[in-house]
Amino acid sequence: MINIVLFGKPGAGKGTQAEFLKEKYNLTHLSTGDIFRFNIQNNTDLGKLAKSYMDNGDLVPDEVTIKMLQDTVEKNPNTKGFLFDGFPRTLAQAKELDAFLATKNWEVTATIALEADDEILIQRLLERGKTSGRVDDQDEEKIRNRYQEYNEKTAPLIEFYITQNKFYTLNGIGSIQEITQRLSTVIEHL
Repeated sequence: MINIVLFGKPGAGKGTQAEFLKEKYNLTHLSTGDIFRFNIQNNTDLGKLAKSYMDNGDLVPDEVTIKMLQDTVEKNPNTKGFLFDGFPRTLAQAKELDAFLATKNWEVTATIALEADDEILIQRLLERGKTSGRVDDQDEEKIRNRYQEYNEKTAPLIEFYITQNKFYTLNGIGSIQEITQRLSTVIEHL
């Protein structure tokens, strides 16, 4: 069982890389964004609640995110591992994830951060917003708010995973193939 947390600011390429990694290593990709969108499109109670936060550019509260994620993990009992994309985003979520995985005798194998300059990422998101239909990718102020939320709530996870010897960082700028190779090098040395 290999469980990888892809870490990085919105627009860093986590979702793009997850598509390649899930195929290469036969992992189940769990994107909180996709899980949120599924719940929103299906008008679930959790989806309505998540949408109210996302529309304002805020992070969805931990209890909503965790419940959605646990429901999805439970639907994949025979997986070779999970690729967590966009989760955990807070220290509380990381602790909840560890506790939840422990109930199954699993653990996070590694957290890999895709690092990139904010201004490059903002331009990526604005471009993505032109075709994705995502409201939170179409407004620079909302994007900057997401980065502020990231810096305040998510960055402390770095130390959490460093103390567990599970944190790896790599340059998230380059071609998709170059970044995939960098990620593969880390994963194959775990």
